[in-house]
Amino acid sequence: MYIKPCYVYCVRLTETWKNIYDYDPNLLDDPQWPCGKHKRMLVFPSYPTTVIEYVKPSDLKKDMNETFSEKFPHVQLTLSKIRTLKREIRKLAQEECGYEEPTVAMAYVYFEKLALHGKLDKQNLKLCAGACILLAAKISNDLKRPEVKHLIDRLEERLRLNRRELLSLEFPALVALEFKLHLPQREISPHYRRLCQTT
Repeated sequence: MYIKPCYVYCVRLTETWKNIYDYDPNLLDDPQWPCGKHKRMLVFPSYPTTVIEYVKPSDLKKDMNETFSEKFPHVQLTLSKIRTLKREIRKLAQEECGYEEPTVAMAYVYFEKLALHGKLDKQNLKLCAGACILLAAKISNDLKRPEVKHLIDRLEERLRLNRRELLSLEFPALVALEFKLHLPQREISPHYRRLCQTT
């Protein structure tokens, strides 16, 4: 049976497209990222071990960001900036607003998906982080109007955002996430476990 080359090309394109947009919750929190080329793996008959040489934190951060930008050229942010914003998301949502780990984990997933799809840049970074927290809080909690207002006030104060810009970015973030706010457990669980371990 003869298969037209055009069909084969379309199938490959579709497979590539799916691979690009598959989300791996362990990707940005991969233990391999922080050590990069400064790590040596030794495999002995009974166990493997890793030796990490001392590197100045600034050099390690630079190497990590370079490796990340080589692997994800379409992402306009550095890995360290993404991780810093995730820490801010956690501090704001959990400590200041009292949301539990599943809500923070959902916000992480939304934020990472936007970052990995190349939707974030330096101008909209904090707005998108705020929109992700807002969407996660709305979908995972039964918020009343005063609670939503309190959350928006905290986002506005903590992330130094304009309320109007934050609310106007909520729907574009929802569209960029393809309206998929109910997440499968496999996407949330790794973030949830890491959040519980660090609490």
